[in-house]
Amino acid sequence: MKKRNLLQRFIIIAIVTIAGLYVVIGPHRRPKLSDFSGSGIKRSLEENIRLGLDLKGGAHLVMRVKVEDYLKNLAENNAVTAQKAVEDIGAKVKDARADVSGGAYRFFVTMEDAAKINEIREEVAKRISTDDWTPAVSGNTITWTLTNSAARVLSQQATEQAYNTIDRRINEFGVAEPTLAYHGAQGSNQILLQMPGEKDPERVKKQLTVASKLELVHVVSPPSPSSVQTFATEKEAIDSLGGTVPANRQVLAYTERDEPTAAGGDETTDPNAPKPDKYVVVERPAIIEGKELNRADASQNQGANDFMINFSLKPAGSQKFGEWTGANVNQYMGAVLDGKVKSIAYIKSQIFDSGQISGRFTQQSAEDLARTLRSGSLLAPIEYQEERTVG
Repeated sequence: MKKRNLLQRFIIIAIVTIAGLYVVIGPHRRPKLSDFSGSGIKRSLEENIRLGLDLKGGAHLVMRVKVEDYLKNLAENNAVTAQKAVEDIGAKVKDARADVSGGAYRFFVTMEDAAKINEIREEVAKRISTDDWTPAVSGNTITWTLTNSAARVLSQQATEQAYNTIDRRINEFGVAEPTLAYHGAQGSNQILLQMPGEKDPERVKKQLTVASKLELVHVVSPPSPSSVQTFATEKEAIDSLGGTVPANRQVLAYTERDEPTAAGGDETTDPNAPKPDKYVVVERPAIIEGKELNRADASQNQGANDFMINFSLKPAGSQKFGEWTGANVNQYMGAVLDGKVKSIAYIKSQIFDSGQISGRFTQQSAEDLARTLRSGSLLAPIEYQEERTVG
């Protein structure tokens, strides 16, 4: 009787063991004899059973979406839109800018006179939602203020967009079995990410918070063959605008590689020679934004040791790009990444659907940037509030 019970137990244990090994190995490929050795079983367990952060170790990150920066950027962009609306109906703008203070987000336009105030309000309302931005008139100035309800909705949208972008980025980088979730109280705009067993968490962390905001902009300068207009200091650039930066202009840093070439042309001088930052004035709004990007890939510069980004545009962006480049031959265009001009080229001829970004990239930095560009730019920047390494 005892022998019979022992035999039954042995058979049950054998069946459970074989079934367990098949669950680990069988669904993925046909088992081999070596899979049932000690080292084979260990390897299969490591490959096919995902351990959590508490068992495997890894990175625990809590991020916050800086929605205040996003709302400020909206106010600044709307100031440009309002200024153009005023100019389109033939009125003269005295001043136009965003005003962010005391937790409120506003933008205003001041006209030379108040004769067309009502007409201007109606024209701006065609381009900017008055459900989100409430207008108020004082003399020859109209001020639009973001409502509290709109601020909450826009903040939630920015947080959701950041969550989805981070999800795409960790997939691009091949992070195995991550945990991604909203975190904290409602309205805290926090996101939790756990990466069990990630071998290079610092690299992934860096790429998660890069805004990867790509813009192609018109650089304000005399046209080619004159050299692109640069300034030694930010103050010099601002002084060139009369001491204040209007809403439709922006001063950006630019690290010169060498003399700008024709868009799509080759650069033959040493791209790695260090040069100090200079400053350029660019026109707002941008000609093309990252959301109009269709593809981005890294490739090596011909005759150089550095890498560049090749990109192509979606149909709508391609049409807009073609119209602008066709009308601006010999004008200078800059590729802006996260608020810094990476390269400048003059428009040699009309371009529609593709271009290049150069900027002394290493192979890894170019490939990482291409991945983040493909995953989409962040509406709002991200900051780390908690970082913990387990194991």
